[in-house]
Amino acid sequence: MSDVSVQASGPFNTATVGELIRLMAEHELSEIDLHDGGQRIRLRKGPLGSPQVYAAPPAYAPQPMASAQVPGGVGPGSAAPAAPAGKVLLEIRSETVGTFYSRPKPDRDEYVKIGSSVSPDTVVGQLEAMKVYNDIAAKVSGKIVEILVQNQQFVEYDQVMFRVEPG
Repeated sequence: MSDVSVQASGPFNTATVGELIRLMAEHELSEIDLHDGGQRIRLRKGPLGSPQVYAAPPAYAPQPMASAQVPGGVGPGSAAPAAPAGKVLLEIRSETVGTFYSRPKPDRDEYVKIGSSVSPDTVVGQLEAMKVYNDIAAKVSGKIVEILVQNQQFVEYDQVMFRVEPG
């Protein structure tokens, strides 16, 4: 195993993360979870691909965001609630771990709401990891029918955040 000796700015700096990713690939690991005092880093990898397709109910009635959420949200170790049978829905999933933000600033409106139309380049939220904020693009076209994450909720890699009715 390689010696990781990058302690100058902490055990979880970008050089250390890069080395951990290299070790994951070299040893065919799918997850690393490390703790150092009050710091923690979890790296996971999995298949990247097209959005997953699920079925929706035959008669859809839009719901407000709060009722479309699972109390406490979908968190680590739990699966997203299954979409009801019926129409085909597309999923928008997290491409990394981090904190989800539903609005650009606390005093601004949300990026999207239930019923919002999206195109592949529509920003539906932001993910913050290690003080870096990344826009989340829908990558699909249609109408938001489910929002499965709350503002400032921690999300896992590949976690379902939104479901979209194609259109």
